[in-house]
Amino acid sequence: MENKAAKQFLHKLSGFIESHELLSVHDKYLVALSGGADSVALLLALCELGYQVEAAHCNFNLRGEESLRDEHFCLGLCAAKNIPFHRIHFDTRAYASLHHVSMEMAARELRYRYFEQLRNDLGASGVCVAHHQDDQVETVIMHMLRGTGIKGLTGMHPRNGFILRPLLGVSRAEIVQFLGSINDVQSGGRGQRFVTDSSNLVADVMRNKVRLEVLPMLRTLNPSVDAAIVSMAEYMDGASKVLDETVQNAIAQSRRGNGVYSLQLLRRGSSPELLLFSLLSGKGFTPAQVKQIAALSNDRSGRMWKSKTHCVTVNRDELIIKELDSNNLAHCSRSLRIPEEGTYVFSPAVRFRVAMVERGCDFSVSKQPNMAMLDAASVQFPLTIRHAATGDRFVPFGMTGSKLISDFLTDRKKSIFEKQKQLVVTSANGSIVWLVGERTDNRFKVSPDTKKVLIIECETIQ
Repeated sequence: MENKAAKQFLHKLSGFIESHELLSVHDKYLVALSGGADSVALLLALCELGYQVEAAHCNFNLRGEESLRDEHFCLGLCAAKNIPFHRIHFDTRAYASLHHVSMEMAARELRYRYFEQLRNDLGASGVCVAHHQDDQVETVIMHMLRGTGIKGLTGMHPRNGFILRPLLGVSRAEIVQFLGSINDVQSGGRGQRFVTDSSNLVADVMRNKVRLEVLPMLRTLNPSVDAAIVSMAEYMDGASKVLDETVQNAIAQSRRGNGVYSLQLLRRGSSPELLLFSLLSGKGFTPAQVKQIAALSNDRSGRMWKSKTHCVTVNRDELIIKELDSNNLAHCSRSLRIPEEGTYVFSPAVRFRVAMVERGCDFSVSKQPNMAMLDAASVQFPLTIRHAATGDRFVPFGMTGSKLISDFLTDRKKSIFEKQKQLVVTSANGSIVWLVGERTDNRFKVSPDTKKVLIIECETIQ
């Protein structure tokens, strides 16, 4: 590769890699090789620059003979260049059907899962993918069409974990020119061969429509629109970093504890909704849910919003975020029967001890919240330990009238999450004898006539 075009391309690529500290000549890297112009150029350029690379090809079996053609081309290219080659076949249609995702999403999930597994197996430092400047422009436009926030306007980054994008600094035209400058023996010296994915030529999925229809129209309005969008993405990246720092400082100031935030402090910012978006980012909440939380958090204490992984509620002046735990959710529907004295495990984190003692003259009722002392004659076995249910009532110690447990806990300023975890102990007839950790029922209290005392202790296992 002694010609001027090749030298210019390699110089530009090398400068981009160096400025972003993407690669090291001492490490090994995987190159995602599809057989198209972009990935072929990436593979050959990195080899020419002296990097240790191996190629990985995915056959998604979506284009029949064309998929096999691409695989055989990649195999032949790597054999000719003496580059280690790895390949895998996927039943992409079956995966998409099983997981209820689009074919495009199925291919993406399968591809990156394989790359990461292979990277670990080979001890590679990263996976190089062939996204270039034109892809960056398309990505930013797609994000705009979907109503992105400021992060979406930054587009793709040169490094995303172990995914590396060395070609983001060059255009598709430069890539094609580079391949054309290579004197490849197999193609008779007329430039390096590559394959073309025919599905990229049809304006069906959004990216293809942006590439084939939207961008050509924008270029008639501004011939330099690609450069303008790339420049905007770079400006937005800088602005995003400044904004992130400001937002994270505001969130840190509003934090009261693990997953608990002051609504009053969150509302002080110039954009409370932006703070909520950042706070809930990555927790599965939709933009519509965040808007609801921002709008209703002023006056709807107790309202709950759920994503697949998290739950949010407003409790007075607090916003509480909890991660959903399938084990805890399963425990909410369980109950434990206690037929006699002994030690009983309710869950991996909670166990109860039940004992009967004689009431001596020097006996005094414990005031520890994790212990209930009751008149044994008033309580009948078997006892039941369960979570409090809607409509549960009891007579709080010291009172004569019954009260809804939910109202009692509200008076105690308990959040909806704490209410969901609340346990009760019931007698054989279903009467609640103890609101665990809170209050015993007045009807079962120890009195001067009590001869035997039933002691129930709740222990939380750390």
